Amino acid sequence: MVDIHSTWQRFLTRLRAGGDKVKGRPASTVDEALTLSKALIAHPADAGQVKLADALAATYRRMNDEEAAAFFAGLAAQFNPDPAVLSSVARAYLDEPTPERAAELAAAAEAPRQELIRRLNIAKEGTALIVGMRQRAMKLAAKNPAIAPLTADLRHLLASWFNRGFLEVREISWRTPAAVLEKLIRYEAVHAIRDWSDLRNRVEGDRRCFAFFHPAMPEEPLIFIEVALTQKMSDSIAPLLTPAPDRELSATPRAAIFYSISNCQPGLRNIQFGDFLIKQVVAELQAELPGLRIFATLSPIPGFRRWLDEAFALGKIVPSALKQAIERGDWIDNPKAADALRAPLLGLCARYLVGMSPDGEGGEVKDPVARFHLSNGARLERINWRADPSSQGVEQSWGMMVNYRYRPRTISANQEAFAFEGRVERSPGVTALLNAPIRFQEAAVQKLVGQD
Repeated sequence: MVDIHSTWQRFLTRLRAGGDKVKGRPASTVDEALTLSKALIAHPADAGQVKLADALAATYRRMNDEEAAAFFAGLAAQFNPDPAVLSSVARAYLDEPTPERAAELAAAAEAPRQELIRRLNIAKEGTALIVGMRQRAMKLAAKNPAIAPLTADLRHLLASWFNRGFLEVREISWRTPAAVLEKLIRYEAVHAIRDWSDLRNRVEGDRRCFAFFHPAMPEEPLIFIEVALTQKMSDSIAPLLTPAPDRELSATPRAAIFYSISNCQPGLRNIQFGDFLIKQVVAELQAELPGLRIFATLSPIPGFRRWLDEAFALGKIVPSALKQAIERGDWIDNPKAADALRAPLLGLCARYLVGMSPDGEGGEVKDPVARFHLSNGARLERINWRADPSSQGVEQSWGMMVNYRYRPRTISANQEAFAFEGRVERSPGVTALLNAPIRFQEAAVQKLVGQD
């Protein structure tokens, strides 16, 4: 059996032998942080750990990006598993693959910096510090590949700490503390909140807002979702964003439209809990309003125009008149010209959303919003023409938006179909768009191209 205590002693001896200096880097802050890190991981579990963790946190908070990169590189280089111990335990497991040997192997393979991060978490506001540390490490890793082992460890630990079981769903209302409401204005990533009046419009009357919180960060929303309660599935974003302070909740709303989902903490990127929030919100709304029958999004299509531009550049879409007409862009405010381009653009957008190539060949779904909702069990329900004529909407998708529909009884089956077969569940209307050839009113398009 492996003596874990001896393994730790060898690790600490190796740290001390490595010295405290980081060559070519500012010593005053980086070396102090590495020295505190070594002391924290060596210290027995008592009140002294808290003081060391607080001191390390304070030192880290003083770092500029250059110092942080050096500190992260030091943690990645100096706080690794002992190679000799790991080789010995691995051989022992291969000779005797028992659960006990597997546990020894797991203990020996864990980088000691993971234990360091756990101990840093006991510092005041330590969890928020570590979330911010991952955000910074991901940014710095682009130019400092040596940091990658640390970013992997941070993701592993945060994925455990921010497990759905630890998260609390709260409804955000106008009575929510102002400090939290202000963060919604700051973090809104889909449809900017202009001011406090606009924010009030999104949380009162026939609007709802829900967010996930973590006990260690009680005033910091992790992700929030905005909902409009309507009579039918929405096909345009403008009515949902138009301020109406006196708007009251209808006695019998039939639809809940999720029109904005915003992640608030970049340090938790790729740690999934948005899907849990949607399902929890569906349950909360069903309990409050049993008459709701439709749960759907009104979502942007952020990658469509880029995909279309690349297809044109590669010559995958013909005829050239269509390319010329679309690329002119001035058709967007010309109803007749827009009508001439509606059918081909809707058909191409349907192909994009299900993962096809422009010429109809199969592939995988690339659009990030589509992947999110389809992997969570939604159905691709409807593509909406001129749903978002704002500059951002035109830039992303020539103004189109999409409804993904959540039917509680089919969510699990849809999830499995997408995860294991790559199959996109879709409505008959979307299927009809996929089956139709990419046609257009050639005379109208030619006339458009010929306009001065």
